Amino acid sequence: MGPHRQKRKPETPRRCPASSAPAAPQPAPSLGTSSHPLARRRHRVLKEIRTLQKTTHPQALLALQEAAEAFLVHLFEDAYLLSLHAGRVTLFPKDVQLARRIPGIQAGLG
Repeated sequence: MGPHRQKRKPETPRRCPASSAPAAPQPAPSLGTSSHPLARRRHRVLKEIRTLQKTTHPQALLALQEAAEAFLVHLFEDAYLLSLHAGRVTLFPKDVQLARRIPGIQAGLG
């Protein structure tokens, strides 16, 4: 036979100390849905992101990474040329900002 178990004693209900003010009604427990429209929208967007993460192909992620790298390399090349034009060798944030403002650079004509 198994080990001998002791029976639990039934817990006696504990009395709460009496308060002078009446207790406010407690809100109903949430069932996972909210009546707040922003919360519903956030829930829907997060659910959509989760499904997209499951279905996104690795080739698509690699293509996005390649495009982002190419964009950043081109941007920094143009920003460095702008710093050289200003007579500096150091790349400053204002060079990157100017490179982004020039329309030919964004269109890939730089």
